[in-house]
Amino acid sequence: MDKKLSKFAELRTGSVDYNSEQFKELLKAAQIAIEVSLKVQKGEQVLIISNPRPDVAAIAEALYDASLDAGGRPVLLFQPVKPQLDFAEPAVIAAFNAMPEVVISLSDEKLGKDPAGIASPYQYNGAEYDHILHLNMYGEKNCRSFWSPSTTVESFIRTVPIDYAVLQRRCAAIKEVLDKAVEVHVSAPGGTDIVIGLRNRKAKSDDGNFSAPGSGGNLPAGETFISPENGTARGRICFDGSISVNEGDLIINTPIECIVKDGFAQEIHGGEEATRLLRTIEAAEQNAREFERDGKLPSGSGEPYARNARNIGELGIGLNPAARITGRMLEDEKAFRTCHFAIGKNYDEDAPSLIHLDGLVKNPTITAIFDDGTMQFIEKDGELDGSLLS
Repeated sequence: MDKKLSKFAELRTGSVDYNSEQFKELLKAAQIAIEVSLKVQKGEQVLIISNPRPDVAAIAEALYDASLDAGGRPVLLFQPVKPQLDFAEPAVIAAFNAMPEVVISLSDEKLGKDPAGIASPYQYNGAEYDHILHLNMYGEKNCRSFWSPSTTVESFIRTVPIDYAVLQRRCAAIKEVLDKAVEVHVSAPGGTDIVIGLRNRKAKSDDGNFSAPGSGGNLPAGETFISPENGTARGRICFDGSISVNEGDLIINTPIECIVKDGFAQEIHGGEEATRLLRTIEAAEQNAREFERDGKLPSGSGEPYARNARNIGELGIGLNPAARITGRMLEDEKAFRTCHFAIGKNYDEDAPSLIHLDGLVKNPTITAIFDDGTMQFIEKDGELDGSLLS
């Protein structure tokens, strides 16, 4: 066996036992993902992108089989693992030119950035997209997708087979509150005390229904999230659950304190976790300037990209009853009794950055504030308001 095949086999060692009860459960979860969430139809192209790492590769293969069973035409691509600031392989980006109706990313870390989209963002109806997947899904709306960075077989089996009808009702109820709010105040026992503006912002729901062209999200699903109005976030965020950094996700042992002014994390304090977060932010700032210099970012965009490496780009509320804090942000941010804030780019495409770093806050109190001064609890001390639980 040659060296390359030996290396591939080494990476795949320890994968799921294909004769085990666990593998049967994985096939069931994959079937739910394909038939319930994506609703793959006969003849549809299904592009599955993964890495030759045991858990994500096993899930990708199960999804391949489930796609075949549903009558789809799946193609499975493996590429090397891509961290937060890395680029996807050219062949992966080129695969989007086949216009697959369904795209699934089962990445051990990230799908990888699109060098062409970063250097010269795609234009569609006045909006700019820095990745061909985002252009196809959000702009042209010719595909639907889910992505599961850093998932595991155990997590996938546990968190994907849930009651999606209940989840969708809860996501919709919270979205309705956030859409009406002009501000949200978030506080928590760990020290978080922050207000974000929401004027002219609309919430999004990761509710597991990815059946319509232009729809997409995570599996496991289970959050409603919103991009703060730029420049409005002010106060303090104390991350005390888990955090994403360039090297991956980590459980927080020493809380990370972020002092937020005018929408940006101006100061970051704490222990080793805070140091790693700050190192990632500073790398994104430096890379943005270097990318512009090297022609990888459009002229004049280096400084905005660098500045937005400290932007508060998201508030999300966890709603998956099977999720728990594991040190993998894909699942962590869906857990009950948590909310999360992201540092970096937002979801409204008006605060571009090279990073989007989610961080968890435990047991929050989340209060929506309306234009007439009235208020409504979304969550209090980690418990969702009863009216939102139906």
